[in-house]
Amino acid sequence: MLPRHSRHPAVPVAISGLVLVVAQLHGHIEVVLPVVPLLLLVVSLLVGIYPGCETIVRLAERGGLRRRRRSAPSQARPAGPNVPMVSGGLLIAFGLAQRPPPLAA
Repeated sequence: MLPRHSRHPAVPVAISGLVLVVAQLHGHIEVVLPVVPLLLLVVSLLVGIYPGCETIVRLAERGGLRRRRRSAPSQARPAGPNVPMVSGGLLIAFGLAQRPPPLAA
């Protein structure tokens, strides 16, 4: 890990740019290009830069303030009926279970 004073946001961009230049020189840009976003994120995390950390903290603080303001339980809506959602094979099974079998001739 780098010291705190050298954690600059340009470091991941510079390293990714260097990888792109080397890939272009060797003719493998089409292989490296889709991996660049992952490379930017991994290098940022290794350097100690956490993208979006301030935004998450700010949204968490703002959400906490909103929750404190709403304290009246009378405004709560009643819960709807608890109906499980069926899908896939269970949906077919429920459909077949609701109709009777064909009559024997």
